[in-house]
Amino acid sequence: MNLTPKQLKILQLIRDSRIRRGYSPTMQELADEIGVSKVTVFEHVEALIKKGALVREANKARSLSIAEGVAVPDEDRALRFPLVGKIAAGYPIERVEDADQIDLAEFLGTDDDVGNTFALQVEGESMRDEGILDGDMILLERAQVAGNGDRVVALLEDGSTTLKTFYKEPDHIRLQPANPEFEPIRVKFCQIQGIVRGVVRRY
Repeated sequence: MNLTPKQLKILQLIRDSRIRRGYSPTMQELADEIGVSKVTVFEHVEALIKKGALVREANKARSLSIAEGVAVPDEDRALRFPLVGKIAAGYPIERVEDADQIDLAEFLGTDDDVGNTFALQVEGESMRDEGILDGDMILLERAQVAGNGDRVVALLEDGSTTLKTFYKEPDHIRLQPANPEFEPIRVKFCQIQGIVRGVVRRY
């Protein structure tokens, strides 16, 4: 649906008002919020009704509502994360820093508070049996401590990083793959950079 920025803002205001107060704002309230005249708001509302984004009950005040099946994005909370490099799901690779980003609105079409989250693209098949495949995007929560069974991105002492399942053994750390073709990585120390919270795959 092709919407102007002001039309999108009107939809957001109507959605938020109905959630918080149970009814839609008046035309004047909408005009005050977006800084235009009441006549201009009326024109935008009529256009939104024609586009099928809004529904209005006849002869009833504050009756504007979002049409069924219409998702209203919240541009202030778009699912966009920094894409900081590629991560080995096979043998460790050299650490890479990129300044790119991944916008999850393209994949999921929803918004959320991203918080302390970043993304990496998987290279390799060592986590295949956990459903994490070559080319997938993983979403990670920044963390320095992990518990047994957490899927983590770990920085090794040689400067390489890898994606594995973390286990603290009595005298070492085991970074366990999820593919029998790969051996566990056993180290005395590694630095946890993030814990996997989600996987995104485009088909």
